Amino acid sequence: MPAIVKRLTHDGLRNVSYRADSLNAAEDFEARDGVYTVSNTYNVTQTLLLDAHLDRLEDSARRKGFVLLCDRERLRSALREMIVSSGFGDVRYRISSNADAPASLLLTIEPYQPPPEQAITQGVRCVTTDAASRSDPAAKTSSWMHARKALQANMPAGIYEIFLRDEHGCILEGITSNFYAVLGGQLYTAGDGVLAGISRRIVLDACRDVLQIRLQAPWHDDIANFSEAFMSSSSRGIIPVVEIDGQTIGDGAVGAETRNLQHRYQSWVEAHLEEL
Repeated sequence: MPAIVKRLTHDGLRNVSYRADSLNAAEDFEARDGVYTVSNTYNVTQTLLLDAHLDRLEDSARRKGFVLLCDRERLRSALREMIVSSGFGDVRYRISSNADAPASLLLTIEPYQPPPEQAITQGVRCVTTDAASRSDPAAKTSSWMHARKALQANMPAGIYEIFLRDEHGCILEGITSNFYAVLGGQLYTAGDGVLAGISRRIVLDACRDVLQIRLQAPWHDDIANFSEAFMSSSSRGIIPVVEIDGQTIGDGAVGAETRNLQHRYQSWVEAHLEEL
């Protein structure tokens, strides 16, 4: 089932000149000087922290040197119209804009596919790389979206995510996620040099009375000492990580703290859903 792509202008929703089978395929047609955000819906037309996504989208545009002109009510209405008319049910959506057309938005939707149940319950294997960096990690830019494709294309078999290391050997974030490690009973995650993920703010809120939070990127050399690790993203929630660069995390199973946070995260989501 192909993705649906529309451009929202002052005249309303307009068709685009290309066809894409998925959000990922549609990325190839997007300008490299733009900004974007991605999330998914619940119960067909409910969203989570959409205003936070749009705040970050506007901030990313400012960091790229242009002012995004976004009528949020028109955007919500247009996104709802696309979702309802598609018949997809829950969708994964991307909202994009670029410097050449800051008064228009590109809206792309596809049927939402949740992460594999095995990833949620048994965890995933990941690797790290120091081969890529963002010019401005705090901005969610189309240039990074295109740059990461090379990393994804060469991802080893059985690997779910690639984490970025800085020059000091700290694990910053994934190419599509934020990263967390439990070490000495504390939760470590980078405080700067990363994208402030929307799901990340939920994680930090949900765990405040569970674990002490250290806004510090964990060291790669400490992997053997991690008792647990996980990643988060808006479309996937919390995904446990049980291996990094061939090193087993803890006992190789999803830990109790991660399971607890998964439940708390889901409860937070259910309590904060809103209609488009």
